[in-house]
Amino acid sequence: MSAQIPEAAFHLFDGKDFAHLSIPRKDGSIQTVVIWIARDGQELIVNSAEGRAWPANLRRSGGATVSVHNAANPYEFVSVTCTLAGDTNESADDQIDALAKKYMDVDEYPFRQEGEQRVTFRLAPVRVTHWGAN
Repeated sequence: MSAQIPEAAFHLFDGKDFAHLSIPRKDGSIQTVVIWIARDGQELIVNSAEGRAWPANLRRSGGATVSVHNAANPYEFVSVTCTLAGDTNESADDQIDALAKKYMDVDEYPFRQEGEQRVTFRLAPVRVTHWGAN
Protein backbone atom coordinates (compact mmCIF):
# COMPACT_ATOMS: atom_id res chain seq x y z
CA MET A 1 0.00 0.00 0.00
CA SER A 2 1.30 3.46 -0.86
CA ALA A 3 0.00 6.99 -1.00
CA GLN A 4 1.00 10.18 -2.75
CA ILE A 5 1.84 13.47 -1.12
CA PRO A 6 -0.21 16.08 -3.00
CA GLU A 7 1.77 18.74 -4.85
CA ALA A 8 -0.09 21.38 -2.81
CA ALA A 9 1.73 20.04 0.30
CA PHE A 10 5.24 19.96 -1.20
CA HIS A 11 6.02 23.47 0.07
CA LEU A 12 5.71 22.19 3.66
CA PHE A 13 8.64 19.83 3.07
CA ASP A 14 10.58 22.11 0.75
CA GLY A 15 10.44 25.18 3.01
CA LYS A 16 11.84 25.86 6.47
CA ASP A 17 8.95 24.53 8.55
CA PHE A 18 10.11 22.01 11.13
CA ALA A 19 8.75 18.48 11.08
CA HIS A 20 7.68 16.23 13.93
CA LEU A 21 8.68 12.59 13.60
CA SER A 22 6.68 10.16 15.77
CA ILE A 23 7.92 6.61 16.24
CA PRO A 24 6.80 3.81 18.54
CA ARG A 25 9.27 2.86 21.25
CA LYS A 26 9.90 -0.73 22.25
CA ASP A 27 7.40 -0.37 25.14
CA GLY A 28 4.68 0.93 22.79
CA SER A 29 4.84 4.56 23.91
CA ILE A 30 5.42 7.17 21.22
CA GLN A 31 8.64 9.09 20.83
CA THR A 32 8.28 12.41 18.99
CA VAL A 33 11.25 14.47 17.86
CA VAL A 34 11.43 17.80 16.06
CA ILE A 35 13.58 17.47 12.95
CA TRP A 36 14.69 19.08 9.73
CA ILE A 37 13.25 17.42 6.65
CA ALA A 38 13.67 17.29 2.89
CA ARG A 39 11.83 15.61 0.06
CA ASP A 40 13.04 13.61 -2.93
CA GLY A 41 9.99 13.19 -5.12
CA GLN A 42 7.51 11.37 -2.91
CA GLU A 43 10.08 10.13 -0.40
CA LEU A 44 10.82 12.10 2.75
CA ILE A 45 14.47 12.46 3.78
CA VAL A 46 15.58 12.83 7.40
CA ASN A 47 19.01 12.73 9.01
CA SER A 48 20.41 11.92 12.44
CA ALA A 49 23.51 10.62 14.15
CA GLU A 50 24.08 6.93 14.81
CA GLY A 51 23.61 5.94 18.44
CA ARG A 52 20.61 8.15 19.14
CA ALA A 53 17.36 6.60 20.31
CA TRP A 54 15.05 7.65 17.50
CA PRO A 55 17.07 6.07 14.65
CA ALA A 56 17.09 2.78 16.57
CA ASN A 57 13.34 3.04 17.15
CA LEU A 58 12.75 3.84 13.47
CA ARG A 59 14.79 0.85 12.31
CA ARG A 60 13.06 -1.46 14.78
CA SER A 61 9.52 -0.30 13.97
CA GLY A 62 10.05 0.09 10.23
CA GLY A 63 7.92 3.20 10.05
CA ALA A 64 6.90 6.52 11.52
CA THR A 65 4.50 9.40 11.12
CA VAL A 66 5.81 12.78 10.00
CA SER A 67 3.80 15.95 10.45
CA VAL A 68 4.61 19.46 9.33
CA HIS A 69 2.67 22.53 10.40
CA ASN A 70 2.76 25.66 8.26
CA ALA A 71 4.10 28.44 10.50
CA ALA A 72 2.69 31.09 8.13
CA ASN A 73 -0.79 29.52 8.07
CA PRO A 74 -1.57 27.79 11.38
CA TYR A 75 -4.56 26.03 9.82
CA GLU A 76 -2.45 24.12 7.29
CA PHE A 77 -0.64 20.91 8.09
CA VAL A 78 0.35 17.65 6.48
CA SER A 79 0.64 14.30 8.24
CA VAL A 80 2.34 11.40 6.47
CA THR A 81 2.45 7.86 7.82
CA CYS A 82 5.53 6.25 6.29
CA THR A 83 7.43 3.04 6.00
CA LEU A 84 11.20 3.02 6.22
CA ALA A 85 12.38 2.76 2.60
CA GLY A 86 16.08 2.72 3.46
CA ASP A 87 18.94 4.16 5.44
CA THR A 88 22.55 4.87 4.64
CA ASN A 89 25.64 6.51 6.04
CA GLU A 90 26.87 7.23 2.52
CA SER A 91 26.67 10.98 1.78
CA ALA A 92 24.84 11.54 5.09
CA ASP A 93 27.33 14.31 6.02
CA ASP A 94 26.54 16.07 2.74
CA GLN A 95 22.83 15.67 3.39
CA ILE A 96 22.98 17.22 6.88
CA ASP A 97 25.03 20.09 5.41
CA ALA A 98 22.29 20.62 2.79
CA LEU A 99 19.67 20.69 5.55
CA ALA A 100 21.77 23.20 7.52
CA LYS A 101 21.92 25.38 4.41
CA LYS A 102 18.14 25.14 4.01
CA TYR A 103 17.23 25.80 7.64
CA MET A 104 20.11 28.01 8.86
CA ASP A 105 21.67 29.38 5.66
CA VAL A 106 25.10 28.03 6.64
CA ASP A 107 27.36 25.87 4.48
CA GLU A 108 28.17 23.26 7.13
CA TYR A 109 26.11 21.69 9.90
CA PRO A 110 27.35 23.59 12.98
CA PHE A 111 26.37 21.04 15.64
CA ARG A 112 28.48 18.10 14.42
CA GLN A 113 30.09 16.21 17.30
CA GLU A 114 33.58 14.74 17.23
CA GLY A 115 33.46 11.17 15.88
CA GLU A 116 29.75 11.27 15.08
CA GLN A 117 28.54 9.21 12.13
CA ARG A 118 25.55 10.66 10.31
CA VAL A 119 22.77 8.55 8.80
CA THR A 120 20.13 9.46 6.25
CA PHE A 121 16.70 7.80 6.25
CA ARG A 122 14.28 7.63 3.33
CA LEU A 123 10.59 7.35 4.23
CA ALA A 124 7.90 6.26 1.79
CA PRO A 125 4.33 7.53 2.32
CA VAL A 126 1.52 5.03 2.94
CA ARG A 127 -1.13 7.44 4.28
CA VAL A 128 -1.34 11.21 3.78
CA THR A 129 -3.57 13.89 5.27
CA HIS A 130 -3.19 17.46 4.07
CA TRP A 131 -5.47 20.06 5.56
CA GLY A 132 -5.96 23.80 5.28
CA ALA A 133 -4.20 24.62 2.03
CA ASN A 134 -5.21 27.94 0.44
